[in-house]
Parts: sequence; C-alpha cells; structure tokens
Amino acid sequence: MDNFNFTVTDSAAFRIGEIIATQSLGKDYFFRLTVEGGGCSGFQYKMDMDNKLADDDIVIEKNNTKTVIDSVSAQFLSGSTLDYESSLGGSILKVQNPNAVSSCGCGISFSA
Repeated sequence: MDNFNFTVTDSAAFRIGEIIATQSLGKDYFFRLTVEGGGCSGFQYKMDMDNKLADDDIVIEKNNTKTVIDSVSAQFLSGSTLDYESSLGGSILKVQNPNAVSSCGCGISFSA
C-alpha cells in the first residue's frame, strides 16, 4: 500500500517477543493486527499470534519481531502506532490511531 506508515515502539516489539517466547511459539510466528467491524464504536482491533502470511500482508519488522497488517486493515491504520503500556491497573498492547474519530473506554474499538 502506497504511503502506508505504521510505527511499532521498542516496548511493543519487546512485549511481542516476550509473548512468543513465553508461549513457546516458533520463530515463524508474528503478531497480527486486524481491524474488524464491530465493537461498541463501529470497528475493533483484533490482535493474534499467527504464522501464515497472505500475499497482500504488510510486514513491519522491529527488534527481531514482526507485526503484520492485512491490506484492508491498513486503510484504517496508516499513521498509527502500536505501543505497550504497563501500569498498576494492568498492561496492554495499544493502538494509537490518528484516524479514529472516537474510541471506547477500553481502547479496543473505535469509529473512523
């Protein structure tokens, strides 16, 4: 996809690497971020570990990890950042999406 820009922070890449190692997944596994219809705001983020690439997938490599976004989801994610936040209340891989007009309190769903 032309002009697609997506950032994975160092902390997010480190956490993805930890998850893959903790779950004893092989080196061929990666983090897949997808945008789907649904959620309380219209769209929602789906986050999975996967090991199958599609022809139109976009691969972002950071610190020996891969984050993969399909071409349809990329339309909603251009300019976004994947970050890992940890606090007393818990920890989360979170998408900071400038394309989201609004989002729910949990940060998992948004409207565009």
